[in-house]
Amino acid sequence: MDMQVIRAAEVERETGALLELLGPQEPIDYEALVASRAARADPALAGRSEPIRLRAEVMLPLPESPIRVRVYRDGAGIATGPLLLWLHGGAFAGGSLDDIDVTCAGLARRSDLTVISLDYRLAPEHPYPAALHDTYDALAWLGEHGELFGGDGRLVAGGQSAGANLVAAACLLARDRGRSLVSRQVLCYPWLDFGFDSESHRLFDTVLSSRADDRWFETQYLAGQEVTGYVMPLRAVDLAGLPPALILGAGLDPLRDDARRYAQRLTEHDVVVHYLEYASTPHAFLSFPGVLSAAWRAMQDIADDLAGFLGLGRVLAEPERVEN
Repeated sequence: MDMQVIRAAEVERETGALLELLGPQEPIDYEALVASRAARADPALAGRSEPIRLRAEVMLPLPESPIRVRVYRDGAGIATGPLLLWLHGGAFAGGSLDDIDVTCAGLARRSDLTVISLDYRLAPEHPYPAALHDTYDALAWLGEHGELFGGDGRLVAGGQSAGANLVAAACLLARDRGRSLVSRQVLCYPWLDFGFDSESHRLFDTVLSSRADDRWFETQYLAGQEVTGYVMPLRAVDLAGLPPALILGAGLDPLRDDARRYAQRLTEHDVVVHYLEYASTPHAFLSFPGVLSAAWRAMQDIADDLAGFLGLGRVLAEPERVEN
C-alpha cells in the first residue's frame, strides 16, 4: 500500500474554526432530515461552484426506478473521454446532488473527465439494497450507454462517506457477478463497517459524526436486514479481484481507522491501493470547500491520480478558485 499523510498548518486552524462555528450536533430529527435533502447548501460553508462548460440534469432509465443524475463537463474540444460516476454522502438517509455540486464541478474542471453525480434512493423510504442497486445499475448502464455522455468506454467511480460505501459495495457485487464495471474506485472517508470500536471512533466521536447518530442511520438503512459485505465492505471475507483504489482518509474522522484498515486489507488481497490521509480534517471535509482549503487540495489530488491512472497525458494545474 502506498500511504501518504498530508499536513498543513492552515488546515488545523480552519478545522478548529469550522467546528466552533457548527457547534454541538443536534439529535437526529427525521422531519428535519427530509427537509435538508431539498435545502440548498450554505455557500459560506460549501463554497460556490467554479464555472464549467456543461452542467445538466437527466434521468437514467434504470431497472428498478428512473434515477436523476447531474452531468458536469469542462473539457474544451474533447469529443470523448472517461466518465466518473460520483456519489454524495449522508449516512444513506440524507444528502443530495446540491451538497456536492462544488466538488463535482471542481473535479470536472480539474480533469478531462465527465462527472456524473447520482441521486440514489435514500432510507428509510428506500432501505438496503435500493441505493446499492441504483449504484450498480447506474454503472452497468453507463458501461453500455456511456457514449451518450461522451464516454469512450473508460469508467471510474467514487463517492464520499456513505457514497463511498456504495461504490465499494457495487465493486464487490460486480466482481461476484463476473463483471468488471469500473477500472478504479475512489473512496473518500468511506463508511465501511458498523463496528464503532476503533481508536478513531473513541477519539473523535461527535466530530461531525457520532456513534448515537450512526446507530440511528444504521437502523434506517438496514430495516432489520443482515449485515453482509454488500452492506459494509469491511465485513467481506474476500477482497481479491477488486478494482485498484484511491482512498482518502480524514485525520479527525471517527471512520479514519476503518479507511486505513480497508486499504490494508485490499493490499493483502493483491489490490493496488494509494491511500491519502489529510491530517487535522474532519469527516465530510470535502463538503466544506468554503472554509477548508483541504477540500480544494483533495479535488486536485483526485484529478491528478485519475489523470495518471487513465493515462490522460497531462495533469491540470489547479484552476483559480471562485471567491465567496
